[in-house]
Amino acid sequence: MTQRAATAVAAAVLAATALLGLAPRAAAAPAGPVPQPQAVTAENRAAAARAATSPDTLATLSRFFAREGKVSLTAARPRIEGEAIPVNHLSPEFVAGRAGAPVARLEFLASKAVSSDGQRAALWTARTEAGWQVVNIATGDDEFRYAQLGAAKLPGGTVFREPQIDAWYVAGSGRVLPLDEDAVRAVGAGGTTLGAYRTRVAEAYGDKLPGSPYAERGAAGGYAEGSAVAGTPVAALTGGAGALALGAAGLLLLRRRRAVA
Repeated sequence: MTQRAATAVAAAVLAATALLGLAPRAAAAPAGPVPQPQAVTAENRAAAARAATSPDTLATLSRFFAREGKVSLTAARPRIEGEAIPVNHLSPEFVAGRAGAPVARLEFLASKAVSSDGQRAALWTARTEAGWQVVNIATGDDEFRYAQLGAAKLPGGTVFREPQIDAWYVAGSGRVLPLDEDAVRAVGAGGTTLGAYRTRVAEAYGDKLPGSPYAERGAAGGYAEGSAVAGTPVAALTGGAGALALGAAGLLLLRRRRAVA
């Protein structure tokens, strides 16, 4: 199995902001149609696009693509391709068993960045206290590739990531289907029912919700308050392989490595 560099730290950036403000509770297994995550407005897409194409962001992308000497700083000439897409993460309400909760919720928007030599990266944009900003740059095109795979496997389904194990799924028609090897290990090649998936994540993460000893210790992957898209700034990173400062914002960029399945 190949692994992303600094997977645990990446989880601490956005996964740690995802599951919040909930106490564990008993609930019947969800059934029926899978509720959809928050919709992305045209205004949000436009704001994300402005953040992704700003001169400061493009300059940072040039440094990012040139960091290992694959292309020179001046020759990188990064560009943004296509429209920003929504990226959903496992929903805290779903983990806690809240009635009618969607399996995933909108966490950030991703824009595809490409350098002159063909390197690809995903710009994660989120609404912070200072407005829409790029909060992470990650190598590769996972967000876009899994969105396409999910749409092909289950048209109209909800593509989402379980960040704690870096697994990607598509949910719909009462089922959760795997899109990568990590998800296959979690739910099997044929997937599982929505209710069985809820039972699994509740057992895995139900004791890590706010108020638990795990969360109070501030352990990596624990759950803190705030949502990147809801308006709380993403926490600054500390360390991690291939980290690069993002201008004056003081945020860090994480590279990741993952072979295409």
